[in-house]
Amino acid sequence: MAKLSGLGVVPPFWVSQTRATSLEEQIPPNALRRKRDPAWRGGFSLGLDLGMSRTGLALSKGFYIRPLTVLELRGQKLELRLLQIAQSQEVDEFIIGLPRACDGQETQQSNKVRSVAGRLAVRAAERGWRVYLLDEHGTSADAMSRMIDMDLSKSTRRRELDAYAAVMVLERYFALSGQGIELVLPKQLELQEKLLNGPPKDLDFME
Repeated sequence: MAKLSGLGVVPPFWVSQTRATSLEEQIPPNALRRKRDPAWRGGFSLGLDLGMSRTGLALSKGFYIRPLTVLELRGQKLELRLLQIAQSQEVDEFIIGLPRACDGQETQQSNKVRSVAGRLAVRAAERGWRVYLLDEHGTSADAMSRMIDMDLSKSTRRRELDAYAAVMVLERYFALSGQGIELVLPKQLELQEKLLNGPPKDLDFME
């Protein structure tokens, strides 16, 4: 079941855990839907590995997860580009890797990722899309090992490492059937209703 952050001070773009739990029960993450119905093929997911200057993206459609691209953008430009990619790939949820130290504690980078996730969640909710956070500890090392096993060149590994790290985030997410994720929930009630209603079928929200 999705959960809210364990921070003592609740950020303004999140609401109480009771409300978040209620919403998650009504709009379960795609990984949980797949667990409940193995034949289910809907609900495409975009995995994100957010860095200081580079963001790796991976895409899950059905049972197939693949590296998508690496963006060298920050701030609003990054957020708008993520929304454009999600629209073109028919994605309805973002799975963002949350950095943690070896002891499991959050870091300064964790706070930066949470800030980006909070802003993206507001924009995503306008379209009926969900944003989740998932512990990404070890995914970069796993991604490098995967790329070495694939016999990819050093230049390719440097160029695409972040995208493969995003693949690891998605693989962990589906392996855990969505357990341990954090739903990033906008505070505005009208945005919460849009999450419940899901993506629009006819309207173009990218105008």
